[in-house]
Amino acid sequence: MKIYRHRKDGDHYIPKAEEADRPEPGHGEVLVKMRAHSLNYRDHMVRLGQYGGNDPEGAVPLSDGAGEVAAVGEGVDGFGEGDRVVACFFADWAEGPPTPKALGSAYGGGGDSGLLAEYVAVTAGALTPIPDSLSFAQAATLPCAAVTAWHGLQACQVTAGSRVLLLGTGGVSMFALQIAKAMGAEVCITSSSDDKLAMAKSDHSADHGVNYKTHDDWPAKVREAFGGQGADAVIEVGGPGTFDKSVQALRVGGHLAMIGVLTEGDSHARLLVQKAVTAHGILVGSTAMLRDVARVIDLHGLKPVINSSYAFNNAAQAFVDFAEKDHVGKVVIEH
Repeated sequence: MKIYRHRKDGDHYIPKAEEADRPEPGHGEVLVKMRAHSLNYRDHMVRLGQYGGNDPEGAVPLSDGAGEVAAVGEGVDGFGEGDRVVACFFADWAEGPPTPKALGSAYGGGGDSGLLAEYVAVTAGALTPIPDSLSFAQAATLPCAAVTAWHGLQACQVTAGSRVLLLGTGGVSMFALQIAKAMGAEVCITSSSDDKLAMAKSDHSADHGVNYKTHDDWPAKVREAFGGQGADAVIEVGGPGTFDKSVQALRVGGHLAMIGVLTEGDSHARLLVQKAVTAHGILVGSTAMLRDVARVIDLHGLKPVINSSYAFNNAAQAFVDFAEKDHVGKVVIEH
């Protein structure tokens, strides 16, 4: 079978296809014939050698993948050959709060743990059935971005009528937009592109859009959009470079879900105290959360926003183009 591993190419690492033996499912495992994958910013960091100090050389990429069951190992109930399944970001986080063991079981962080191969042996407890309403490519976008968005919205106690601020139009933000609107929330989204803001409003029902390039004091514009009160919740994907302004855009007593670290800068914890903000650290989520968000997406007929799709044989190009960061929603690879 074909499997991708990061190999040095000049000054960079790039995934290259190699031949390997097809794995056999062990006890408690399911062999999945992979049909689709999606990329996350973490995958870009792994390739650059900027994730947890892991060496990219020889690492199998990607945490996100969906496919069909090819074989079932001993001790596995509930799955049969041909079932359509998607794998959780973590092999060993079934439900409840995270543990050190669970957080150490993420796919695609280095070594042989990635899913970018024709066949992968996956822990049965990490698998979730794919709803009939979703294709393999759509399902492959759920494990990291959709679960993270769902976890963040739940942690921030978002309900009907909540005012939610989202940063940018990447995978997490676009999932959070669709889910929050399905919950009946009022949503403001930011971007450096007026075209992307128009798309978020016309195609995905965002209520407000703020261009942070043309409005340096964009938190004031967000508060204005929400009637001067500020947001009840913000899904913070930027990191230190946007943290302070996200807090400024919140109402007193608001909630902040800290998810991404895409920018550099200084943040000031005193702002949390001054506005009595509750901050939640979000590190993707459990298999139970994956099942929950899959049901919500299916129930409301939501469709993951896919920016572009690449053939499995052209996976390297997907990584190169992903690094340009100009996509809206998700970038996928299909077999």
